[in-house]
Amino acid sequence: MHLSEKEEQSVTEIFTKITNEYQSIDIHTQNIILTQIELMLQYCDRYYQRQFITRKKASSTLLVRFEEIVNRYFDSGKAMERGLPSLEDIASEVNISPRYMSDMLRTLTGQSAQQHIQDIIVTKAKEKLSTTNLSVAEIAYELGFERPQSFNKLFKNKTNFTPLAFRASFN
Repeated sequence: MHLSEKEEQSVTEIFTKITNEYQSIDIHTQNIILTQIELMLQYCDRYYQRQFITRKKASSTLLVRFEEIVNRYFDSGKAMERGLPSLEDIASEVNISPRYMSDMLRTLTGQSAQQHIQDIIVTKAKEKLSTTNLSVAEIAYELGFERPQSFNKLFKNKTNFTPLAFRASFN
């Protein structure tokens, strides 16, 4: 994150006030210093959140890239070998921190990175349920689940159908 000259000046002024307050300690010093620190944290939060607003185009590119990476992970069969994709693996492929990726996605779409991964899993599951004769357990394992029950629970939570009920709607 890069601060503008004005933003940097605001933070510097707060540090100066804290330093000055520390020079002459009295019964109010602690509260005044804490108030200044709280103000500085508010500014920092503002500057951090502002970057998401000013980077909409980069954010949408990030969303596309995120979806490409997750889809490629599932399409390559890695899920069956390594389990569900982790946010850490996806973020490292884009060279950003997992926290930053999650914050960007939440700001852009209102959903966490985990919710996006789950949506992609459900889309892949729907495709397999409607176009293959694989059992629900086989689909669960292909999508990286260690237990089919976990897959069934996620699918039901996201679609309000069990995987078998969803498949039956296509027959």
